[in-house]
Amino acid sequence: MSTDLLNPTTLLALLAGVCGGGGLALLIASLIGWPRKVRTGPSAASRLITFARQRGAAATIAALAVLAVTRWPVAALAAAALALFWRKLFGGAKEEKAAMERVEGLAAWIESLRDTMSGAVGLEQSIQASARAAAPALRPHLVTLINRLRAKTPLPIALDLFAEDLDDGSADIVIIALKDNARQRGPGLRDVLSELAATARDEAEARRSIMASRSGTRRSVRIVVGVCVVFPLGMALFNPSYVEAYQSLQGQGVLTVVLGFFAAGLAWLRKLSIVPAPPRLLIRTGGPQ
Repeated sequence: MSTDLLNPTTLLALLAGVCGGGGLALLIASLIGWPRKVRTGPSAASRLITFARQRGAAATIAALAVLAVTRWPVAALAAAALALFWRKLFGGAKEEKAAMERVEGLAAWIESLRDTMSGAVGLEQSIQASARAAAPALRPHLVTLINRLRAKTPLPIALDLFAEDLDDGSADIVIIALKDNARQRGPGLRDVLSELAATARDEAEARRSIMASRSGTRRSVRIVVGVCVVFPLGMALFNPSYVEAYQSLQGQGVLTVVLGFFAAGLAWLRKLSIVPAPPRLLIRTGGPQ
């Protein structure tokens, strides 16, 4: 009644289906197009190698375990994909907390810089003085900025490099104000910094409220995914006759469609749970100067 899914003909048929679906997806992507993004840092190949090294072992173990229990190649591939992208699908809380702490540190640094400048101290000296009490998320970047200034790097260029180190849209607004003051040496910077500090505080508070509201949603999604994974595995292990239809090639095709809808739902939930970062305003197209 059932066919052996591990024979070469069946595996080749499944591989052809995967290649056909991938080709269709690439065709749609080529017609729709992808937005261009300016990326800094490690190359895509190095990021892929690092990602595979960190999650490859877990994905392999998950795939082999599911294949041993169910003997469903499609389920094994789905388990490997779930293990690979687990952090991207269900993580994010750590990154959101780090971003919130960075914004809070930025607000505290702006206030420190404003208070230091009240004593008729120049901008360069104020930056050096404000680094002592800076938040841990900002202190290494501020130390690098100070070292560049001590190496006689012009202040506007040093601030551009500082913006690249932070890679944050909220910080770009502050750095633009500092660059304008460095070029024009005009009054009013303290008032601008006060407004920017208040804005950063409001943004940090908004991020904190969003994190609190989404912690319960993330927990619910993990529970739903856990039930959806454990239930079919338990049926395949303890009541194999109930899921015998999935042993056939047609059953694997149906399972592929079901898992595709499941993956689309997870991706949609992940997209809804991401807080979009402020767009970058300072983007250097050339190398460091």
